[in-house]
Amino acid sequence: MNIPKPLAFPGHRVAAQSGRPTCTVASSPYYFPLSERQETAARAWLDENDQSACCQMKTAASVIFIREGHDGLETFLTYRTTPGSPLGRVSFPGGVSEPGDHEPIGWYGPTPSQWAVKLGHDDVVAARSAVIAAIRESFEEVGVLFAGPTDQDTVEYTEASETMNSREAIAGHELGFIDYLKRAGLKVRTDLLKPIGRWQTPDFSHRRFDTHFFASVVPVGQRPKLLTSKGQWGRWVSAGSLVGNRDSTALGDEIGLEDTVGKTISQLVTPGTLFLLEAISACPTTIAFLTKKRRVHVKKPELVEKDGQLMLAFDPPRDAVRTRDKGA
Repeated sequence: MNIPKPLAFPGHRVAAQSGRPTCTVASSPYYFPLSERQETAARAWLDENDQSACCQMKTAASVIFIREGHDGLETFLTYRTTPGSPLGRVSFPGGVSEPGDHEPIGWYGPTPSQWAVKLGHDDVVAARSAVIAAIRESFEEVGVLFAGPTDQDTVEYTEASETMNSREAIAGHELGFIDYLKRAGLKVRTDLLKPIGRWQTPDFSHRRFDTHFFASVVPVGQRPKLLTSKGQWGRWVSAGSLVGNRDSTALGDEIGLEDTVGKTISQLVTPGTLFLLEAISACPTTIAFLTKKRRVHVKKPELVEKDGQLMLAFDPPRDAVRTRDKGA
């Protein structure tokens, strides 16, 4: 089978235009080597000679928290405890949509139909569940709650022991997230999320996900705190330092687990996560990243061959460098 070959990995840059800070990332194709497990699945898929045979995708969501630090923009990363996580071993907080995410809920911000348009979805139900999954996973995993009693307020303190107990109960499916909000008299603040993109698992994978990425800042009075039962590692990191030292194993060694020690950032994260880290590092300010005018693209790494080795490749969105014009 002839598989197209990609160009070289491009790196990133920061540019300025008309005196305004501009978020700019290179537009050449990216490519990544497959893990041993991925290569086994890929070769078996190719041997079938039926590239239309793919597993059904599940809806997943993730939230990119950003803030300004001493070395450029920082984002909050966590270690994924689930081996089959759609987000890879290290990524932004998030997870897979659950049945409870479809239940009725108090809602502020864009309607589910409006979110479907923002996310490039034909399926309003899937778009709605992605938004709720992003909000639920943020609260469950790191204790950041996008909810409030009115459309102008958010909860200001989420570190009490009772809140941690509720998060544990939600994670253990002993308490529904929507039930928790109803008891507290809260509604989700979907207006606090900025849609960034959708990344889909390659066709050859045995478990496939349609992961919706959102961005936001942590609401005033809150701070990320890992769930006690799952909190093996998580902290704010400089996106620029990570992508600027992609051959370093410092982060994996710091996490200190068997599947992270000695691994580079490219080995710890998915291609989509690495691209998003690069996009964050290319922006000089939080406002520049959150107000950048972008369309939500559905991206899926393609299976390619380079020098006889199977790899994953994808092209960054063409409008990844565009910023919102003044007044837009």
